[in-house]
Amino acid sequence: MKGIYITKFGGPDVLEAKEVPMPTINENQVLIRTDAASVNFADIKIRKGIYPGVPEPPILPGLDGTGTLVEVGSNVTNVKVGHRVIAFPGSGSYADYFVSEGNLTFRIPDTIDVETAAAFPIVSFTAYNLLQQAASIAKGETVLIHAAAGGVGTVAIQMAKLFEAGRVIGTVGSDQKRDIARAAGADEVINYEEEDFVEKVQASTDGKGVDIVLDSIGGGVFDKSFSILRMFGRIVNYGAASGQTNRIETNNLFASCRSVVGYSLGSFRKYRPEALQKTAEKVIPLLANGDIQMVIGERFSLSKASKAHEWIEQHKSVGKVLLFPK
Repeated sequence: MKGIYITKFGGPDVLEAKEVPMPTINENQVLIRTDAASVNFADIKIRKGIYPGVPEPPILPGLDGTGTLVEVGSNVTNVKVGHRVIAFPGSGSYADYFVSEGNLTFRIPDTIDVETAAAFPIVSFTAYNLLQQAASIAKGETVLIHAAAGGVGTVAIQMAKLFEAGRVIGTVGSDQKRDIARAAGADEVINYEEEDFVEKVQASTDGKGVDIVLDSIGGGVFDKSFSILRMFGRIVNYGAASGQTNRIETNNLFASCRSVVGYSLGSFRKYRPEALQKTAEKVIPLLANGDIQMVIGERFSLSKASKAHEWIEQHKSVGKVLLFPK
């Protein structure tokens, strides 16, 4: 079996193909023949050695994947051999086969094609939980989504519209990405490289600001976003792409009843995997019915995983970047 391993922490060139024995499973796990996997920004951070709790190399990266079950542990009852599934493996998916816990493996219908199946697990579960669980979105609310042309961003735009948001505003870093966010359904898209998103948001909301902010960037973006958060508004932070941290003064919270909420799909996978079953029951039908469309930015063979990482780090990606074993 071939896998792509992080041999040491560093740049994309540390990703190397290795022939390794077929993985074995315990009674609570499943073995999946890989159809495709997605590349997530967390994979980049793991490769650099800056992801929380990252072990020492060699490391098989990959936080999600799709494929067909070829072996099922004796305690696993929710899926069977031959089922098409998506999964969140604990030990990586950049390989011909990968192992997942049974409770983090979910059957998908044949109406979901391979590319959609590979693209949606991390971003769709995240987008759904950001809006429904963390932000408790209500009908008519105004939502500001940063990195709106990315994987989570394009899905969050569509979901916010499905959940009857009154207005969805996205921020992006180029005009090409502006088109992607608009195609996903955003009512307004702001190129932050050319425009001050605070001024634009205030102008488009008659100075009222927004009810919800989805922020994966942190730093100055977080501070500016908090400044345009309405009374009773919620800002959900689910990443720190800027590499910067923030401090909140509590007197900016209690009087305005605003909230700052943190969200990590990784933490739910690790500590509350059972909660993701409920998410799967909501999200998978949205993909199967075509209510959510995945934006695929680029496709690479598994052997070109380093090129896929370069593509993302050079900010070329829109939507999802996928890896295919063959």
